[in-house]
This record gives sequence, structure tokens and C-alpha cells, in this order.
Amino acid sequence: MNWRRITVAGLLLLCLLLGAVWFFSSQLGVNPPLPRVLSSNSSQTLSHLKVPQGFTLSLFASDLKAPRMLHVTGRGDVLVSLPREGSVRLLRDKDGDGQADESTALLQDLNLPHGIDSHDGWLYVAETDAVGRIAFNAKTGTVRGRYQKILTGLPSGKGHWTRTLRIGPDGWLYVTVGSSCNVCIEKAPERAAMLRMRPDGSDKQLYATGLRNSVGFDWSPVDGEIYATDNGRDWLGDNFPPDELNRIVEGGFYGWPYANGTQVPDPDFGEGQQALVQQSIAPVHGFRAHNAPLGVTFLRHSSLPDQYHQVALVALHGSWNRSTKDGYKVISLHWKEGDDIEERDFITGFVAGDEVFGRPVAIAEAADGALYISDDYAGVIYQLTYKR
Repeated sequence: MNWRRITVAGLLLLCLLLGAVWFFSSQLGVNPPLPRVLSSNSSQTLSHLKVPQGFTLSLFASDLKAPRMLHVTGRGDVLVSLPREGSVRLLRDKDGDGQADESTALLQDLNLPHGIDSHDGWLYVAETDAVGRIAFNAKTGTVRGRYQKILTGLPSGKGHWTRTLRIGPDGWLYVTVGSSCNVCIEKAPERAAMLRMRPDGSDKQLYATGLRNSVGFDWSPVDGEIYATDNGRDWLGDNFPPDELNRIVEGGFYGWPYANGTQVPDPDFGEGQQALVQQSIAPVHGFRAHNAPLGVTFLRHSSLPDQYHQVALVALHGSWNRSTKDGYKVISLHWKEGDDIEERDFITGFVAGDEVFGRPVAIAEAADGALYISDDYAGVIYQLTYKR
């Protein structure tokens, strides 16, 4: 047996595999998933987490298959999207002990459902290639009739597959669509963009562009503006470019793929595009590179301590391609005089060195002030409460 030939062949195969991983990550924008923690370890995960004084963190639901976006109904039920199993579920705490004891599949067999919201008797869902809705009774927590696709033909396939959906204070439906790649010139104008349409799917508009992967957005109760997180491109080192928080304006262009951060020309696509670089709107806040900010929620409930009034919480999903892991926490953003924003740790302990315990995704505030945080790595939803 020619061991030398076998060794050489093995090395060549390894190089091909590594090259494939690099190609799909850098060119297609696919983030390799970390191995999941078993749901049976959810209590152990919880034991690592630290919250500010006065807050209590508990497990609201566990044994979920990569839970993503959340919506809390007026009754207090928690809706969660489960893209891996193609469903949207309703979780209900019937006895008021802070743990869900009823789980109902409202919709199934969907194509990577992600963003969810309810409005005017409808439950809205953003699939990776469409937006749909079904009649929804928030009081009973039930749906009826047929699930209707009100918008089809969203660009899907390779790259960032998530679609986030929210009904705005203006009654319009907003949807974000991630890029098809790490960095490239998109052929489909709806990629790397925010769309706006009527609640029935009509009058679709391209609302903002140059947003590489804006997974979370919310309206500020102070200025009424939309603030959206955005994940910067990869493979420019551990510390560049910054991930972003953007104030979204109608018709705004936010730089990708020509500019990163505050009008810094991209090394691949910025050369010779100075006009587009200068046209790009700078972020209002820069997160550390590769921290992967996802869900953002402004806190509104009056029961919270003064330092958290009109503050935004952001879920940092955590890095996957840094030499040392970073992110993996929930932070609070505090607006100071002018446009200065201070970033503070809020929930930490999802990572210790190279060991990952959880990856926060989305944050939702209930009418009673309770907060819910999804973790698609540990397969759980946490409940965070405050008591004076």
C-alpha cells in the first residue's frame, strides 16, 4: 500500500474542503452554523447568564428547534418563528408561573418563516420567498381560514435567507431582504434592501437600499424613526468593518457593497465609485466587527428603572469567523445629547472563551413589561422581568 500517495490525496481533499468552506462563506454570504447545544442543557445555559440588578431571567420555553423572531400578543401569548421546521407557534402561560405550558402550531409547512407580526385581525409571516397572512384572533390565540400569500417572488436562494417583517406605526408593512452574497453587485434590486407595502401586499416600494443584512428593526418612541441593525461584510480582518445601527429614511442608501462604516470605500467594489461612497448614509452607531447584531427593540414600559426608559436592546448573535469569539450578548443602547449613543452590556455569559452557551436572536416586550429573548443555539426562549 502506497501510504505516501494516500497521504497526499488526503491533504488534497482537505484543501478542497477548506477551499469550499471559504468560497461559500466569502462569496455566498453563508454563515456556517455553530453546533447546537442540546435542549437538555438549557438550564445549564441559563446558569451562565448575568443580568442587571433587579432583573430576573428564567426559562419561558425550551426544547425548541432554533427559535428566531418573536411577537407578543395583547393577551400575553408569545408567537415564535421556527424556520427549521417551517412553522409559527403560539406559546401560552396558562397558569401565570412564567413558563409556557401550552404550545400550538398556528402555521406549518412554510418556506423558512422568519419575521412575524399581527395587525388588525391578521397574522403576518415573512417566508424567504414570500409574505403571507392569515386571519388571527389574538384573544383566543387561534387562526381561521386560508393562509394567503400577499406578496410572492421575493428573491431567495443563496446567501442571507432571513426576511424580517413589521407593521409600522403608519400602518404600512415593512420587510427587509438580506444580500445574496458576502459582497457583490446584486442583480435583484430587492436584495440588501428594505421594502414597504400596504397590509394587503399592494403598492410595494423599495424603501431603502445598501443594507447588507438588516435582520432587526424597530421604531423609536422618541423620534418616531426606524432604526435597523445591519451585519457588515466578512474577510477584512477581525476588527473591520463595524456592524451597524442605521436610522432608516425613505430613499436612503446605506453603502453596501461600495462603502463600509462611515463612507470607507470597500476594497473590492469601492474603487472608482466615489460618488456612491459619498452618497451613502453613515450609521448612527457602530458595533464591534462581526458581532452580528440581529433583533433590536425599544423599551417602552413605564415599570422599568429610569436608566432603561426609551432605551433600545440589541441581540448580538456573535461572531463565527473571528480569531477570537466576540458578541454573544444582549446590549442596551442609551441615547445621549446629540446623536451620541452609549453601548452597555445587558445580558452576558452566552460565551466563555471558546465555549458557547447561547446565541440571542430577538427581543420582544409584552404589555406587562416582561421581556422575551429567543436563543436559536440553546433552543430556548428566556423571560426577563423587573421588580422594584
